[in-house]
Amino acid sequence: MGQYRRHVFICTTGDCCPFQGETEAYVAHLRKRLAERGLAKEIRVNRSGCFSQCGHGPMVVVYPEDVWYGGVRMEDLDEILLEHLVNGRPVERLRYKAPRGPNKDPLRYEKIGRKPTGGPEKKG
Repeated sequence: MGQYRRHVFICTTGDCCPFQGETEAYVAHLRKRLAERGLAKEIRVNRSGCFSQCGHGPMVVVYPEDVWYGGVRMEDLDEILLEHLVNGRPVERLRYKAPRGPNKDPLRYEKIGRKPTGGPEKKG
């Protein structure tokens, strides 16, 4: 087993995720809830750069299971924490399934009033 039982990455940069939800607050919320449960040494939560899935977020990814969640809202975080992080059962209704590689959705950019910048390395 690695240093942590699970590792959670939350997209806090890029063209869309930070504009689709308060992703910095997601990080703080999960860290707080894990600490309250005494799990901060077992489950790590990190900010992440862009996953190149712009328009499908906010995105949350959990390893080692390689489970991706899309369209995550603040009110979904406790369910992800309890069901997946604590009990090991991914939350299927939030699970994001897409072909491998970049899957940016230009129509969703329009819905949030953003324009693609052309690369995951650029901040929105």
